Amino acid sequence: MNIESIGTWAGEVYKALESSDTRMLGMKGIKKATKLKKDELMAALGWLGREGKIAIAEDDEDVVVTLV
Repeated sequence: MNIESIGTWAGEVYKALESSDTRMLGMKGIKKATKLKKDELMAALGWLGREGKIAIAEDDEDVVVTLV
């Protein structure tokens, strides 16, 4: 895992969120759309969160990620 890889994964997550109708997806939906492993997904979300591009909320069953 390196900075370049994390940036690439963050781009994949961003594109998946951008292409959804509501600009939001649960963790399961993001994993399905990107085919990233859990640690790769977490690194990508950290990247996007640090850049202020996403909001993360929990509901009863899943963690929901939204583009801001």
